[in-house]
Amino acid sequence: MTLSAREAAAFYDRFGRKQDSQSFYEDAALEDLVAHAGFEEAGRVFEFGCGTGRFAERLLARSLPASASYLGCDVSATMVGLAAGRLARFGERARVVLTDGSIRFPVPDASVDRVIATYVLDLLSEADIGRFLVEARRSLVSAGSLCLVSLTRGVTPLSRVVSAAWTAAYRLAPRLVGGCRPIRLADRLDPRAWEARHRRVVVAFGVPSEVLIAGVRP
Repeated sequence: MTLSAREAAAFYDRFGRKQDSQSFYEDAALEDLVAHAGFEEAGRVFEFGCGTGRFAERLLARSLPASASYLGCDVSATMVGLAAGRLARFGERARVVLTDGSIRFPVPDASVDRVIATYVLDLLSEADIGRFLVEARRSLVSAGSLCLVSLTRGVTPLSRVVSAAWTAAYRLAPRLVGGCRPIRLADRLDPRAWEARHRRVVVAFGVPSEVLIAGVRP
């Protein structure tokens, strides 16, 4: 039932700047991610699904060292254009590229300190989530961190109602909710490959988001 890469690109090409309207429930979870991911120690950051570049701008302006570099990618040409414009003031420190939707990171093996995906894995099929995790493990340095945020199942009475309604809408027609559905990130991590360092469900305006930070096991 997940949207294909082409369908997702078409949806987010149309959605464009409206993506930032979701900040009312996203920001609390993103701040929790920043508080625990050690971005101040990261030299090379890769973001899968950069959207409008709003989170990247926040990292580059306030969290990453001045010497750190950022690379983001997205399947939507509109999003890439918005992100590139937003990050232009950071010059060569920040770069954004358009992808064809395949789950392949445009970085060498063991080359980045942080792999980020916020509100992206809840768009992907189970098979593509698996491919994403393989690529993340390939790309991270041994001491690096996988930094994830996703819609998830509710943990309070209101958030359970919101999560159930969101899931029902997704099952009816994924496009109604932008192809996103609540998932549990922790269930996707193989404990033989990943070590969870931080996990929290953050509820904002009734919407539950899972924050998960993990390291690569040797």
